[in-house]
Amino acid sequence: MTTLSQLSKDLIGVLLLMLFGYCFFFVDINTNDLAIPASLLNVNSIFLSIVLEAIPFILLGVFASALIQVFVSEEFIQRLIPKNPYIALLPAVLVSALLPVCECAIIPVIRRLLKKGMPLHIGIVILVGAPILNPVVFAATFYAFQSNTSIVYSRMGLAVVACLLIGLSVYFFFENSNQLRHVHVHEHEEENVGNKLKQTLYHAGDEFFDMGKYLLFGALVASLFQTFLDRQLVTNLASNDYTSSAVMMGFAYVLSLCSEADAFVASSFSHTFSPTALLAFLLYGPMMDFKNTIMLLSFFKKRFAFSLIFIITVIVYLVVMTYGIVSR
Repeated sequence: MTTLSQLSKDLIGVLLLMLFGYCFFFVDINTNDLAIPASLLNVNSIFLSIVLEAIPFILLGVFASALIQVFVSEEFIQRLIPKNPYIALLPAVLVSALLPVCECAIIPVIRRLLKKGMPLHIGIVILVGAPILNPVVFAATFYAFQSNTSIVYSRMGLAVVACLLIGLSVYFFFENSNQLRHVHVHEHEEENVGNKLKQTLYHAGDEFFDMGKYLLFGALVASLFQTFLDRQLVTNLASNDYTSSAVMMGFAYVLSLCSEADAFVASSFSHTFSPTALLAFLLYGPMMDFKNTIMLLSFFKKRFAFSLIFIITVIVYLVVMTYGIVSR
């Protein structure tokens, strides 16, 4: 059961990181006595925007994870997934399209499903697919690219192809081995909790403190990158599809945008970068970004986490480049 000292340690860690974002919130920046650099204020604003944007989805994810822990049995998971590991990839893609969650919220859900017995490669397909294929992201992308809907449908189609290839790669290299790190999760006994609703709330609280501290650290580093990265340098590298696609993938990784909002940022580059480079940005960001990397390293074994990052990066780049060559 969660002890007061354990909860206090998690809470102190979260509050220390949040202090950075709120330390200037009530400061009058027009006061002559305070010479706060504009860059620091910009870091503060970006940090707050990332956190406030992600927190609702984190809450959605941890509650979904808690509900799975309390109400979904291992036997149900086993019955639900086709026995054939290749055929099982198709329903995994379909499930991805039905989950209205971003890359932050999906990690606790997948971690819980893997603990319940879901095969590793199926969980990874949902992990990388849900932040792109869900209906909320489709609607946001459609709205952002109303004048060029081919990017909307290309994003969804290429995401399906990339998800299947990533799932196959994970199955080939890791099969169904256990790649989860041992993370201490507080257990709540039935007699002390009383009912399943209270169990759900307790598990959600534990998940929130586990995930929240990594989100805040990732958001802090991403806000520093966004403030001090020379965007003119990025624009100067947009000379051809091969370099510009790689640059946009790196840009997506650094910006760490929520997948519900990245299409609007991508559309602002539509006059500078080619559609191929924009698709690289729109595919790679939701699958892998900086704050996501922090969370993956926290809950998966390091070798697997770095291997997954490599697999996703190579497959997304090859899929996008192939599309660019075919569509010319």
